[in-house]
Amino acid sequence: MAETYLMINDILEEHHARMQNLRKYYPFFVLNETTFSQYREGRYAHLDMGYITMASLRFFIHENQFNDRAVTYEQYENFLRELLRRDFELHEEEANERELTEYIFDKLKNEGRPFEFHFFDPEDKKQKIARVRLIESLVREGTVEYQITPEGIEFYLDTKEIKEESKISIQQLLLEKMITAKNFKGGMDVIRRINGEVKRLLEKKRQIVELLAQDVFQGAKQCREYMDTVTRWFDEEQKLFEKNKALVEQTLQKASLEVSGKQESSAFYRSLDEISQLETQLKKTIQRHGKLIREVTELQDTADQMIRQAKLRKLRNVFDFQGYLQKLKAQDDPAGMLYILEPLFAPRLEKTFSFKNLDNLLTDRTGQTEKGEPVQREETRLDFRYEDEKEEERIRHNFGRMFYELADQLEKKGQIELKEFNAILEIKYGETFLSNRDYYSFLVHLSQKTRYVIKDISRKPETLLEHLLEDSLTEEEKQRFAALVFRLEFLKQEELIIPRKDSEFTITNIRFIREDMENR
Repeated sequence: MAETYLMINDILEEHHARMQNLRKYYPFFVLNETTFSQYREGRYAHLDMGYITMASLRFFIHENQFNDRAVTYEQYENFLRELLRRDFELHEEEANERELTEYIFDKLKNEGRPFEFHFFDPEDKKQKIARVRLIESLVREGTVEYQITPEGIEFYLDTKEIKEESKISIQQLLLEKMITAKNFKGGMDVIRRINGEVKRLLEKKRQIVELLAQDVFQGAKQCREYMDTVTRWFDEEQKLFEKNKALVEQTLQKASLEVSGKQESSAFYRSLDEISQLETQLKKTIQRHGKLIREVTELQDTADQMIRQAKLRKLRNVFDFQGYLQKLKAQDDPAGMLYILEPLFAPRLEKTFSFKNLDNLLTDRTGQTEKGEPVQREETRLDFRYEDEKEEERIRHNFGRMFYELADQLEKKGQIELKEFNAILEIKYGETFLSNRDYYSFLVHLSQKTRYVIKDISRKPETLLEHLLEDSLTEEEKQRFAALVFRLEFLKQEELIIPRKDSEFTITNIRFIREDMENR
């Protein structure tokens, strides 16, 4: 019973954590199985997307973490085209190669959206979604740059893990990479995972002690397995702790020396503070790991003592019938059988029924008995949507309508300023339109680029706004504005006052110019 309880408890409580751990592997298998099956009628089916994915992650780790620089699409395209020619002997026309590399890169970043991994949480009784990205993008000075995510780094390192390897050692190798790459914030996340693993091992030790008190045989078996696997990890883990501690101290000392004698930015001091926090948390983790070593050492003594007590409780005064029979044969004394048979022929004890129970039978009211509450099984709603999904749908719809109105005005007039555009929208959608927060969020996303080519949005979307427009604009609208090209000119000297109920705020005026009208 105790072993069954532990098994069910592990299934319920650890399922969510296991699914969160599995989610970083999900994109690899999605990419590996479906990437080239439908593309160009299987023309490139001989390409191994699993190998391409791992090679791409290694390329981003080298550039982002080791060289501390972001990657542009042109840099990745050169790397991928060289890989395809070298490893797969792929020789295509330049246009076909460019189209193929764009297709592969869109699959790697999932067209800007996270990979969604659906699973059932038995504790909350709900279907949940775990999201993970391998590559993320940001716009810096008008250029789209790409970086590998922490989940991508963790997945690449975990693929070298073997079954009997220490989770703490794996996380410490990742921590060493984070420190070397100066990703101290990511290092804090790794330390938290190490603390979680230490806590899990301490909890496992406590469960074994409880199991020993309930079932000494199963408890002794699990204790031996626990001691055999955990104790042999400690030497390697301690060495890695000392190595990472020395690495953090060297980084902190080097950063402290750079401070003296010159003026540094606030970002530099923030980085110095992150290194100090990382050092403090690592020292606390080393102390917790030392506590784990002490408690595991004490577990063997506790288990031996509990097993010894269980053996003493098992000693009972029992009668050896076979031995006694041999003894009677040796003495040739059949009369001794009387002591064995006499209890078997003792008078049979009759069971009686108390007359007081008759009153209870007569006064019992079966209609007043408690009825159990009926249990209704609720089926999972396939059309259920989470709140963040509803928010995303609303934003996608609003952004699409706002962009449509802007494109419509540019097609009619050639150019328009933001103050005039505000007045048009206020007349068309009502006086409360300028209180819509999605409108100002739309303007912020729109200002990330200074030039838009509508036909490129469907072919190669670069920003989050373009990905949302790809889904929100209809095919008829895309065809209507396919030839539209416009740019943004920020009129910094002119600010617009936007009134609100309790206050007001200002935004910079923007002039939207259709390029073919500009050249007339």
